Amino acid sequence: MPAWIYEKTFRVQWLGFISKVPGKKLATRFRVGIFLLCLIPLLRLFWLAFHDNLTANPIEFVERSTGYWALFMLLSTLSLSPIRLLTGRSWQLQYRRMLGLFMFFYASLHVIAYLWLDYAFNWPDIIKDIAKHPYVLVGASAFMLTVPLAITSSNAMIRLLRERWKQLHRLVYVIAILGVVHFLWLVKKDLREPMLYAVILALLLAIRIYYRISKRKA
Repeated sequence: MPAWIYEKTFRVQWLGFISKVPGKKLATRFRVGIFLLCLIPLLRLFWLAFHDNLTANPIEFVERSTGYWALFMLLSTLSLSPIRLLTGRSWQLQYRRMLGLFMFFYASLHVIAYLWLDYAFNWPDIIKDIAKHPYVLVGASAFMLTVPLAITSSNAMIRLLRERWKQLHRLVYVIAILGVVHFLWLVKKDLREPMLYAVILALLLAIRIYYRISKRKA
């Protein structure tokens, strides 16, 4: 491909996209693309279930898969503000609510799989499992904290709560820490994947802390 074609078609368009606020049409397409990408893990589970390919332990597979993607969506949501701090661009923040709601969606599927598929809503056994495995209590605590965030995610609730909305939604940092701890305690042998999530979370929090301290000094 000639260099001038590359400059005119790919490089210039891509750099312009990431450096400027996208137009309404492009922003809508981007929103639809993110929405469809977030549905892929769910569609994958349906595909594997339809072909009877959910591994030898399908319940555990569903629980792990939905838990992984809930944490992935959470970290993706938390990454949008550090991107603004590092690049000075804030247009990506308009997708934060959608990613956060998808996080809640997959976290809800994770909890439903545990309560329904794993224990058939047998509450005495569930209580025993929580007492026996602290990581379950940590995960349950993280999920319970996501409920008020999901309920207050609408524009009407933002207008109603005002400054209290910001204070409430700072719980997302606590939820992220609890989610990573839940993952670390759940995995007993190969800690590489939960440690990767832990490092990413630490990096995202470190960027926020650094810029907040720099702003105070300035």
